[in-house]
Amino acid sequence: AKAMRDKTHMEQVEKWACYVRDNPNSWKKIHTEFINALFKKHENFIKRLAKTKEGKQKIIKLYNIKNINGYKKLLG
Repeated sequence: AKAMRDKTHMEQVEKWACYVRDNPNSWKKIHTEFINALFKKHENFIKRLAKTKEGKQKIIKLYNIKNINGYKKLLG
């Protein structure tokens, strides 16, 4: 299964590389939208997790947060 996933992943990487090469004026916008969507998805996940019973503690542990005061907005 891993070998198949690796092959599929490499095919996708090669496909994207060809797209970038063939579309020098349009690939950056698509790439930026994709990256921004990943950040937004992560932000939304952290906000939802923070609202759960032990979510704030999980976030603190996951990111090894020492300065809780610096994260008051996130952790409420």
